[in-house]
Amino acid sequence: MTTQHELQVNTNGRGTYDLTSDVQDIVRASGVNSGMCHVFVCHTSASLILCENADPSVRTDLETFMSRQVRDGDPMFTHTAEGPDDMPAHVRSVLTQSDLNLPVRDARCALGTWQGIYLWEHRYAPHKRRIIVTIQGS
Repeated sequence: MTTQHELQVNTNGRGTYDLTSDVQDIVRASGVNSGMCHVFVCHTSASLILCENADPSVRTDLETFMSRQVRDGDPMFTHTAEGPDDMPAHVRSVLTQSDLNLPVRDARCALGTWQGIYLWEHRYAPHKRRIIVTIQGS
């Protein structure tokens, strides 16, 4: 059996947005007890991460690290049509991931104790992000 659902996430700008409960609800409603859950973000300036979910300072530290590696407004970037965070957002999304594959066990994603599923918005402006969740299994 295969089911597919689309989530829309309204972001307030750069940062992480917890998708864990939304994805778990979709998996539970799918009727799949055992299989795989594929989560895909349909954008080139946002990404998905499987990350620590207990201490938000982990995600803050990831943002601090990424901002040092990929600086907004860096003069080496020529693609600046939408502002100084335009190309850095694309680089950030390439360095992270646009999809996650998660095992489904007992009608839920079999996440570790401290794992959460997050959308990482790389732009400063608010955006509407589309996420496709596909569940396959029995």
